[in-house]
Amino acid sequence: MSDTPIKVAPEDAPFPLTEVDKWVLSLTDEEYQYHDWEDMKKIISENNLSVLKRKPSDLRRYMQWTAEIKAEYGSTTTYLMKQRLPKIWGSPPFTPASTTPFDDSSDYRVLTNDWPYGLTPNLTHIVVWSRTTIETNPKTGDMTPESRNIIESFVKRYFVEKLGPGGDDKVLWFKNWVALQSVRALEHIHIIVRDVEKDVLDEWTQELDCHRLLN
Repeated sequence: MSDTPIKVAPEDAPFPLTEVDKWVLSLTDEEYQYHDWEDMKKIISENNLSVLKRKPSDLRRYMQWTAEIKAEYGSTTTYLMKQRLPKIWGSPPFTPASTTPFDDSSDYRVLTNDWPYGLTPNLTHIVVWSRTTIETNPKTGDMTPESRNIIESFVKRYFVEKLGPGGDDKVLWFKNWVALQSVRALEHIHIIVRDVEKDVLDEWTQELDCHRLLN
């Protein structure tokens, strides 16, 4: 994709734009204010996820990329299944090894987000994809208390504990409400980490044997 500024009108967006998205598209990158660690902590603690935003140029590229992916693959879900997620999963609806989310390593895949929110450089945006359904409240679209506890436990053992002392203050997580998800057919949660070395990120996001199809 070229570095030429991309002009995409809101009405031509390949996915529903939030009011925040529409506002961001009116800005230049120079006018944009990045989410820093304290900002992310506040947004997540207040569950005010609708204010999360991408850098204007990234949002325009994301819109164009999504349109191109839908033209080539039919949907973002199909692209992810063919190019990014474990082939062993097959196609939705999945048959997970465990009905409890993040209980079996073959049921989730940790990847750096290809299209992160507009964060300060010391923050990294990770997505954990799950082939096990994460229960939500049908009225609000938000997680149930049980789902929240399951995810909290997974984040602690997979991310926080591997960072050692002080790890609690380097990891945040959230799950977008259903209405805010740009890829609704595939379960996923978001992880934000700060000041984490590349080798640790590589370890977290490596493909495991259980993700590969047997020859």
